[in-house]
Amino acid sequence: MSISSQNTQDLTANTTEASLTERRRRRRERISVSLRYCLLIIFGLIMIYPLVWLIGASFKSNNEIFSSPWFWPKEPTTQGYVDGWKTSTPYTFGHFFLNSMKIAIPKVIGTAISSTLVAYGFARFEFPGKKVLFAILIATLLLPDVVTRIPQYLLFRELGWLDTYLPLFVPQWFAWEAFFVFMLVQFLRAIPREMEEASRVDGANSLQTLIFIVVPILAPALVSVCLFQFMWTMNDFLGPLIYISTVENYPVSLALKLSIDATEAFNWNQILAMTVLALTPSLVVFFMAQKSFIEGISTGGVKG
Repeated sequence: MSISSQNTQDLTANTTEASLTERRRRRRERISVSLRYCLLIIFGLIMIYPLVWLIGASFKSNNEIFSSPWFWPKEPTTQGYVDGWKTSTPYTFGHFFLNSMKIAIPKVIGTAISSTLVAYGFARFEFPGKKVLFAILIATLLLPDVVTRIPQYLLFRELGWLDTYLPLFVPQWFAWEAFFVFMLVQFLRAIPREMEEASRVDGANSLQTLIFIVVPILAPALVSVCLFQFMWTMNDFLGPLIYISTVENYPVSLALKLSIDATEAFNWNQILAMTVLALTPSLVVFFMAQKSFIEGISTGGVKG
């Protein structure tokens, strides 16, 4: 009986010690997780604070913007939005938004179609000089845009395209963006060919296979392509500055500069208010397509 009692006591002690160890481990894990989340929240707030301040400052008066670093306005006003929307030109800011859409929509569509066609050709077909052409395509990723600005300008001047939107979106209809082609090629290489081969057995040609079989699988990657191109186009300042010379044709990026005159005091509340409106389309599109965007970036092909 004494031996059995001793064994029972030892078992109880071991169980108690194991329970204490497990509780300590769980406590350390909770503390570690809490610290990680606190650090993420702190760094997240630091990163997002400029945007929050921008939105808050757009509701401040011009004087209050420089008198208080805090984002919350003491006396909120929408006068910056009212005056900024009118602009100092005969056109409202809505006119410049429409001009931006005239560039962004055909540019996004052209990029998606041309990049898909070229990427499908590189990923699925064998033809003479394929490796050389693909190497040249990848090499253009390392070529700075500034190197090609003057040749492009001279070419578009000879075509009579200056002060039009054509130089800003027509090249994208010919797979101008090598980054997107490369991205889609890598995505296509990870997709098994069995479904495409089955569709050809059923009598589908290459174009039908691309449209009805490949494109639905490519949807997440295409969303990423369109989202990137849309945001880049809305943020593009140098391209419109080079090719657009008439105020009537200005996109949003150039319209924001109209409020800045080096000879006069800036109406910063108007500039910040219109900047918030200029950022809104990109933010809305990003959050609407966020799920597909993340899937397209992180997934290398179909599952299973």
